[in-house]
Amino acid sequence: MKRIPIIHEGYKFIFIAFFIAIICCFLGSGLFAIVPGVLGCYFIYFFRNPKRKITKDEEVIISPADGIVKNIEHVSYNEFIDGPGNKIVIFMSVFNVHVNRSPIEGTLKYEEYISGKFKPAYKNNVGFENERHIIGIENNDLRITVTQIAGILAKRIVSWVTVGDELCKGELFGMIKFGSCVEIILPEKIEILSQIGDKVKGGISIIGKK
Repeated sequence: MKRIPIIHEGYKFIFIAFFIAIICCFLGSGLFAIVPGVLGCYFIYFFRNPKRKITKDEEVIISPADGIVKNIEHVSYNEFIDGPGNKIVIFMSVFNVHVNRSPIEGTLKYEEYISGKFKPAYKNNVGFENERHIIGIENNDLRITVTQIAGILAKRIVSWVTVGDELCKGELFGMIKFGSCVEIILPEKIEILSQIGDKVKGGISIIGKK
């Protein structure tokens, strides 16, 4: 899997910001170039795709996102998993890496995009009210769902996969622009290794074990 240091989704933002900064300098308004220049630097930082060493251990489930574990709760029934499970909610600030990764190796069997509101991503009910993109991944002995949830600033969910795609563990499948939340639902049989308040890194942090 080829790694791109800056996600292509950010090129437009970076180019526009620096273009405005250059125009300001050309017109002799160097002071006014500071804001777009700083924004251009931030966009490079926001759309970064740092190298991650993905574990090959098939017994563990890795975090799909960078951020802080905001909540862990029991789910009485999930349709894709076809049974009870546990939901881990990861809040992503505007300073986190925003690419999302597959927590397991498997086939993308389910996908749904649901329109909704754009409430702050740290609110407890955003998984039911906000705009979101749900994928279901399946392998020989496990089914999980991962949900990308838009927030008050994150009004664009990007997906690079579709039903039928084969995903490697840690493979990029999408991103959410400018602050958001990611939920992962694991079957009840999976041992949860994360705790509320944990800082996790996508592709690195182990959040569950078979």
